[in-house]
Amino acid sequence: MEIKNSSAPLGAEITGLDLAQPVDDATFQTIENLFHERGVIVFRGQNLTEEEQIRFSRRFGDLEIHVATQCLRPGYPEILVVSNILEGGKPIGLADAGQYWHSDLSYLRNPSRCSLLLAREVPEAGGRVLGETLFASAAYAYDTLDPDLRAKLQPLVAVHGYSYRYQLQNAAGLRGALSQDQLKTVPDVRHPVLCRHPITGRNVLFVNEGFTHSLEGVAPEEAQPLLQQLFDHITRPEALYEHHWRVGDLLMWDNWLVQHRAIRNYELPLRRLMHRTTVAGVLKQ
Repeated sequence: MEIKNSSAPLGAEITGLDLAQPVDDATFQTIENLFHERGVIVFRGQNLTEEEQIRFSRRFGDLEIHVATQCLRPGYPEILVVSNILEGGKPIGLADAGQYWHSDLSYLRNPSRCSLLLAREVPEAGGRVLGETLFASAAYAYDTLDPDLRAKLQPLVAVHGYSYRYQLQNAAGLRGALSQDQLKTVPDVRHPVLCRHPITGRNVLFVNEGFTHSLEGVAPEEAQPLLQQLFDHITRPEALYEHHWRVGDLLMWDNWLVQHRAIRNYELPLRRLMHRTTVAGVLKQ
């Protein structure tokens, strides 16, 4: 196993490890330590079955079942399909997933610990793979806050929600409406703007463009400019890791430590197929 850190404040690459085989405890500890430090890890050259992806993902904790049940892999509810592929004129997965800065499942009371995304098909044109994913460190964002702004943010609580974002996405007709029962499973939740990572204790700036829509007790005309200032601070170009996909990449990211954005610079007939597992959160509120 070889490890190479990116030049950004986050991100690392692991080669020479076959995750289709059981990972011994010492190797897993090395992976977990690196993950806590770098926030994003890519395992190159993985040829995993659904069972093998689920098995490795479970080493990090219990798996979430996504609320968009129509986009789950048949027979494998732990796997969310992220794809632009159509079958019978209908999308087989989330065709528009993550094209905005967000942290997966920040709209839950216990946000997910991490996500693992396996590249099964990637779009390629002119010898270049398209569909990059950008990552930004919420810990680096906290560390580089102006001290006066940090003091202002200390008492603030952010409101996160899934339903309003889903409705915006569904305006293009790519997802299908959520039922009332599904909507009831994702009510708005509140998290401190400045949080501590539930495992490592690292300080993070925990707001994101995708799901943070207001600040509790702050008028919209004051809250929205402040939130936009924070979104811009988190996603400064010098703070980003840009991942260029290859088939067989298993990329995992810490949803407390980082947020991400998918770049949609491809269209059918160029196909993209990803399988995502999501590890449940560990913070008890």
